[in-house]
Amino acid sequence: MKKQSPVMQNISSPSGEMPRAEDASHILVIRLSAMGDVAMTVPVLRVLTASYPNLKITVLTRGFFEPMFKGIPGVSVYKADIKGVHSGVIGLGRLAKELRDAGIDKVADLHNVLRSNVLKSVFYMFGIPVKQIDKGRNEKKALTRENNKIFKQLKPTIQRYADVFEALGYPLDLSKHQFPKKEKLSEKIRELVGTEPKKWLGIAPFAQHNSKAYPADLMEEVLEGLSENPKIKVLLFGGGEEETKQLEHWSKKFKNTISIAGKLTLAEELALIANLDAMLSMDSGNGHMAAMFGTPVITIWGVTHPYAGFAPFNQPESNNLLPDLTQYPKIPTSIYGNKYPEAYKNAIRGISPESVLKKIDEVLF
Repeated sequence: MKKQSPVMQNISSPSGEMPRAEDASHILVIRLSAMGDVAMTVPVLRVLTASYPNLKITVLTRGFFEPMFKGIPGVSVYKADIKGVHSGVIGLGRLAKELRDAGIDKVADLHNVLRSNVLKSVFYMFGIPVKQIDKGRNEKKALTRENNKIFKQLKPTIQRYADVFEALGYPLDLSKHQFPKKEKLSEKIRELVGTEPKKWLGIAPFAQHNSKAYPADLMEEVLEGLSENPKIKVLLFGGGEEETKQLEHWSKKFKNTISIAGKLTLAEELALIANLDAMLSMDSGNGHMAAMFGTPVITIWGVTHPYAGFAPFNQPESNNLLPDLTQYPKIPTSIYGNKYPEAYKNAIRGISPESVLKKIDEVLF
């Protein structure tokens, strides 16, 4: 008998039976937070609904992320109020009951954190099978440890998501994914961006940790080089008060550069990202949002590395710009960029503005 994978062993249903793919089931998909991770679920759900059109899918996530799932047939969003009525164990129990009463009969937990494990326990008591993502924690520890590092490509996170649905009885072939048609831009967006016949390059220069963000002085060199090319219009993406101030400063300093920060809703930003000619991002959510529309993504990496499985979906490896790994052999030092030796603090500076500009030129022209 063929040995089951760890995922299959970890997440067998209470009955032990696998559902039939043709069943018109109602699947709850749990992906509560992290913008990039939420964006990575989108291609998986497109393939799922195209492969099994009888399924009804409810995504449990933050209400802010709802626009990401626009246009996927059979998919709706259930907004988790985890700081309000759904907070704490009692609130999560209330949430699980609400979802059971909504007709959920299977659960795909793509998050696998404390909150979703509480939900799993309640769903189990209701007799609702829950399948959870195998995050490959041991492999990731081996990839990021300083000594005896096992430096190899790990399974992409998006494939780990697909594996959860296979465990539910719905195998997916992500190579069959089809990107949606580009959304027509609103007058509001066109007035903001302009209508000149230029290449639109999005740049998202920030990341959660400084070790993953291209330094401001080097980014200015990139922006200066781009501003001299009349064929390119640069659109700056970001959020938060300090980031918005920085982006506004750059938009005034450099020609052909516009800050988008704080001027559009998420739905409008997504429509604009879908219409970009390319996106330059860090190892961050903006790259994943661009990738879910098939927009070419150039990614700058610091102390993290694509081998951990978080490279943007369906993008060529050559679009990943990395520090010199012979100079910084301990990369990746962590999965999220929050841990690194002091000597690696500025590893990302080893990626020259000239190399960034060269890659942008290759992708755009």
